[in-house]
Amino acid sequence: MRTPSRMHRRWLGLVGALVVGGTLAPVSQAPTAVVLIVVDGLRPDQVTPDVMPRLTALGGRGMVFERHHSVSPTVTRVNASSIATGTYPETHGLLGNTVYSAATFPLKGVNTSSHEDLEAMERAEGRLLTAETLGRILARAGKRLAVYSAGSSGSAYLLSHPLAEGGAVVNPDLVRPESLQTAVTKAAGPGQAEAVPNTARNRWIVDAWQALAPAAVPADVTIFWFGDPDATAHATGLASPQTVAALRAVDAEIGRIEEALRSRGRLEATTLLVTSDHGFSTHTGALKLPALIAPFAETMPDGTPDLVVTEGAINFRRPPAPARVSAIVQALQAQPEVGAIFTPAARAGALEGREPGTLAFEAARWAHPRSAAILVSGNWSAAVNAAGVAGTTTQGGVAGHGTTSPYDIHNTLIAAGPDVRRGARGVTPTSNADLAPTVLTLVGLPVPASMTGRTIEELRAGPAAAAPDVTRQVVSVRTADGAYSLEAHVSTVAGRRYLDHTIVRRAR
Repeated sequence: MRTPSRMHRRWLGLVGALVVGGTLAPVSQAPTAVVLIVVDGLRPDQVTPDVMPRLTALGGRGMVFERHHSVSPTVTRVNASSIATGTYPETHGLLGNTVYSAATFPLKGVNTSSHEDLEAMERAEGRLLTAETLGRILARAGKRLAVYSAGSSGSAYLLSHPLAEGGAVVNPDLVRPESLQTAVTKAAGPGQAEAVPNTARNRWIVDAWQALAPAAVPADVTIFWFGDPDATAHATGLASPQTVAALRAVDAEIGRIEEALRSRGRLEATTLLVTSDHGFSTHTGALKLPALIAPFAETMPDGTPDLVVTEGAINFRRPPAPARVSAIVQALQAQPEVGAIFTPAARAGALEGREPGTLAFEAARWAHPRSAAILVSGNWSAAVNAAGVAGTTTQGGVAGHGTTSPYDIHNTLIAAGPDVRRGARGVTPTSNADLAPTVLTLVGLPVPASMTGRTIEELRAGPAAAAPDVTRQVVSVRTADGAYSLEAHVSTVAGRRYLDHTIVRRAR
């Protein structure tokens, strides 16, 4: 496998001209600036000429990736951490939107949407992310990362954590360095509150960027994070009129970014990557994991329960007896609303879990010292909702994400720019953990060994390279009586493993 630095030299070495769609086009002569746009919760099938014409056009002049993956668990702050580190939860250690840290809050989870909670966890544990971050790597090379986020202060905090020299975070609820606060307020006004739709907050970050960059906040890599369609779809559902309006508004903001780059003469020298943190599904509301787990809790000496449920993670506050873990797993396998279940590996290197009928944490890239004893995903189906949108899961609420359903895992990646193939489709699996290595390669830097994602070599401009080899496997597990069986569909590219989806079957 070629190293990223060689890959970049090959790009720059294509000096004269390259063939694109039968015509000649100039090749970038130097590393480009990179703008990474994250559209929270954007499903690929929501990118249509009618609803999102700017993003559709961007894909038409660049490359659309058809097998892009969210990192599991398919929730926002897990994926923000993977985007920031080029790694999976097994390496960066941020395991959910709500995570358990006994040293921080013994009786409840840490709310990772709050930068204050994240700071409390960092103080208690000594380190928040257990992997090197993109911002720090760029800073050591004399380059800068700027983050403009309309999401939560927690996701903004994670995208550039710890804040590197010369870096900046601009969020309505968090500005770093703090000395930038006056300039941000002068540029964009007071920060907008989260709302449904989140249009004003999304517009605020683009206003701030237009006023601050490049003079006040110069950057070689800029990350934008838009809070819709996620915020609106959670509240009103997929394909609701409000969600469609939110998508149109985000598309307009992407257009504003492009037009500002064009007016500054920078569009042709900028690579644009547009992705999402996860997909989305309609919820049916059957799974109530805390209630299922409550009968198995025992009392600690202080009178409090010894189990804490954080989303799909079942955390023991003291070492559990193996029989208790087995009993919980067996009870969950009997519930039709429960989907895939993950436990520690049966043996080193295995993708099968220790408990019969479970997958190993390694199958979801979730095996970390902070991991809980059991990880549970809601069940899913391909059923359509009232608006005709496919994909349901058994979680509560109107709509959302977080499972190992293909509708939650399959998310968006579109790229365009001087170093990107034109009018191409990417059919090789990619993931959000691959973005940071790719960004480093685009700006001319080597990819450190700490990054377990891969550089997306197949996006490069020039004569089409052969697609990397993809191997696929199905890991099957079942209970002894066959009443519950579970499959993990897995793809591997250049030694990097991607969880495509899981399937649960129960004997009737």
